[in-house]
Amino acid sequence: MSVPVTDRPIDKVREEVVDQLIMNYAHGVISEAAFERRLNIAMESQDHLEIVDQVKDLELKVDDNFVNSKKEKLSFNHSARPVEDEVKIVNVLAGNDRSGRWRVPKKIKIFSLMGGSNIDFTDAEFCHPTCTIDVTCIMGGDNIYVPEGVNVVSKAFAVMGGIENSTPSSLDRNAPTIIIEGTVVMGGVSIKVKRTMKEKFQAFAKSFKEMLQ
Repeated sequence: MSVPVTDRPIDKVREEVVDQLIMNYAHGVISEAAFERRLNIAMESQDHLEIVDQVKDLELKVDDNFVNSKKEKLSFNHSARPVEDEVKIVNVLAGNDRSGRWRVPKKIKIFSLMGGSNIDFTDAEFCHPTCTIDVTCIMGGDNIYVPEGVNVVSKAFAVMGGIENSTPSSLDRNAPTIIIEGTVVMGGVSIKVKRTMKEKFQAFAKSFKEMLQ
């Protein structure tokens, strides 16, 4: 006897429904407008039955080709290549950006005095399960962008400044963890998601469809 859908973890149900939506959109079973409409409901709803309703009329199921493509495009970038254990970034009346495909060390130390950094983990290669960012920000500003699904722990302390963490919590124990610690004085540190999972699903759906053409 199968488990009633309402008794299953809603995140697992949501993942399965989104996968089936992408599969049917990529094969031309549903239009782009229908895919976007159903994806919005599947991502935002907290009702098991409403989520499942988005694919009740779709017979095409995911196959090995889909699974392999999804793993390649949507999983976190892990790397076993050697990388230095600690990186230091100093900003004095200046700024630094780190983005694209770069390897993440165990620790990043950022010192910003009337300056700031943009550290973007969106396409980074995680070489360790945990990365600690030690921030010292004085009258400056640092922006940290993380992929949705990464575990973020904020331990930083602010004096006449602010620390904004707008990242959603993650329950995936296998996801990388980024720990933010340090001190902010008359400045600010912002931790946010640059590209949401919904946006990633949309991009993957289009690329998977192009691959099938």
